[in-house]
Amino acid sequence: MAALTFGFLMDPLETVRVDHDSTFALMLEAQRRGHQVRYFEQPWLRFGGSCAEARMRTVTVRREPGRHFELLDEQVRPLSSLDVLFLRKDPPVDADFLQATQLVELCNGREPVFLNNPTGIRDANEKLFGLRFPELMPETLITRDLTAIAQFVSRHPQGTILKPVEGFGGQGIVFLQPGDRNTRSLLEIITLGGKKAIVVQAYLPESRQGDKRIILVDGEPCGAVLRVPAHDDHRGNMAAGGTPVKTSLTPRELEICARLKPSLQERGLYLVGIDVIGDWLTEVNVTSPTGLAEIDKLDNTNVEAKVIDTAERLVGQRR
Repeated sequence: MAALTFGFLMDPLETVRVDHDSTFALMLEAQRRGHQVRYFEQPWLRFGGSCAEARMRTVTVRREPGRHFELLDEQVRPLSSLDVLFLRKDPPVDADFLQATQLVELCNGREPVFLNNPTGIRDANEKLFGLRFPELMPETLITRDLTAIAQFVSRHPQGTILKPVEGFGGQGIVFLQPGDRNTRSLLEIITLGGKKAIVVQAYLPESRQGDKRIILVDGEPCGAVLRVPAHDDHRGNMAAGGTPVKTSLTPRELEICARLKPSLQERGLYLVGIDVIGDWLTEVNVTSPTGLAEIDKLDNTNVEAKVIDTAERLVGQRR
């Protein structure tokens, strides 16, 4: 395919970890194929009267910590100058992020191919989207009602997981067991005194063996990594200190992927990371799913190549 222009809406490039960051892996693969790579941050995005535009930086990238990119050019450009735009701003999905997903669509039919589709991102809250498939999820309650939460905790002797609806990277996740004298205070803190709904989920003992991040590209599983929590923590997230371990997919996990595929494709969610503990789906990550670098290293594969393949195919179909 002829050279394309790939854009990345992302967090500051200066801060990425070149051995871990999935967005950086995608940039490297696009560049390896001869495509031009540009990036911009969310505050640099604006609407210019006829098309959304941004102050974009054209860069070359390399896997050298501290010297991982070189700036070639920086100027305001319309989003229509991009063939592909990866929306890879890390959560939380707050008001600013939602506004950005609306701005990028304002190109009068000349918008780039999106990975992922902005409408799909808005539609698929990472903690709530899986609830469309209750048969795949552990018992879950979404509420700000302190009494209802306390009753849920009391009914689950093995424990309960509490987490913010907009949380990410393992932040704010709490494990509670019945009879814990901190229960009332913790519930008041995490719900802001009953003003903010949270996710209340039955604890899955299998989480001690790790939770599995599965990467789906256009609905198909393309690799997985088991994230094993530290001995003194209940969170497997690598951002929270979890250890990546080589793994494979079980028949149940393949079934979960197959059930999700039509809904993901319908919404233009081409790059998704789902989290599975034991036999249960716990999250569907669509904003900036991570794990590509770890899967590549453990399985000696190249997951990002499949993502760029998909982007090139979508551009070809549009043309």
